[in-house]
Amino acid sequence: MFEKLQAIEDRYQHLEQSISDPSIISRQSEWRKLTKEHARISDIVAAYRQYKVVEQELREAKEMLREGNEEEMSRFLKEEVEENSAKKEELAQQLRVLLLPRDPNDEKSVIVEVRAGTGGEEAALFAGDLLRMYTRYAERQGWKTEILSTSSTDIGGFREVVFAIEGNGAYSRLKYESGVHRVQRVPATESGGRIHTSAATVAVLPEAEEVEVEINANDVRIDVFCSSGPGGQSVNTTQSAVRITHLPSGIVVSCQDEKSQHKNKDKAMRVLRARLFEKAQEEQAAETAQARKSQVGSGDRSERIRTYNYPQGRVSDHRIGMTLYKLEYFLDGDINEMIDALNTSAQAELLKKVDA
Repeated sequence: MFEKLQAIEDRYQHLEQSISDPSIISRQSEWRKLTKEHARISDIVAAYRQYKVVEQELREAKEMLREGNEEEMSRFLKEEVEENSAKKEELAQQLRVLLLPRDPNDEKSVIVEVRAGTGGEEAALFAGDLLRMYTRYAERQGWKTEILSTSSTDIGGFREVVFAIEGNGAYSRLKYESGVHRVQRVPATESGGRIHTSAATVAVLPEAEEVEVEINANDVRIDVFCSSGPGGQSVNTTQSAVRITHLPSGIVVSCQDEKSQHKNKDKAMRVLRARLFEKAQEEQAAETAQARKSQVGSGDRSERIRTYNYPQGRVSDHRIGMTLYKLEYFLDGDINEMIDALNTSAQAELLKKVDA
């Protein structure tokens, strides 16, 4: 491990020199690539350098202790040895985690698809609650959100909503949100006060660049039509809505939220590109017989991952057995505690595989 760490530190020093070289700065694409690599390994190098300092201090304290000292100094040195031994072990564990294989999509922005499941209008309202939760979370992170496609209901819910979250590392934070989210509450549409169980599915897709997914113009069929709102009400009388069918895969994407046909087409292509990118990844994972994600969750949209229980004010994640009694705050986007726990669980599973 330490040979690898030393090689990373050597590479880091080389990158520091390179990114300040005027000849490289003038080549913007190359400079951006190097600065990205520099930023990616900076945490590893910082932890490794701290480890070496602690290791040196520990070595010196042990040597002084062996030389024999007066009682008070010996007690001080023993405390220093114990403290630095604990620090060294903690930093070694941190370095093991930092050296785990990285998901190449972690730094990407995401496209999130939320669809109402079982529960009719109540499920559609819950889909709207999830949209707000992720939007508020993105705001807290300083990320940008953009609605790409919606299919709304008469009472303000969503049969389906697709939106983008743009921000560095968005996928690394949200990738374990894919699956079935279940809600238990008295619906706004229920007059008898009975608790109902409804559900919505969430899919989190890494947003793909054009260079990562090339779409042949001959492989798509583009249809245009008039947008329609809830209940079939006409939104506009121009053919601005766009439906794109990818013929080889059968994937269909529709966008009608914008008044401009061009904007709707651009948004639909973004969603199509993300779905094709995910499909390619799933096929590659199947070929190598490896799970696309860690044991914390398969990413299967049919897997029930979380329950939001209103009467008890709790949210429970079934994959890691974690329950938080802060439902109101959670639905307002305060979800970092759960996300941190999911990532820690995923890291623990990866460490088990590395150590096996």
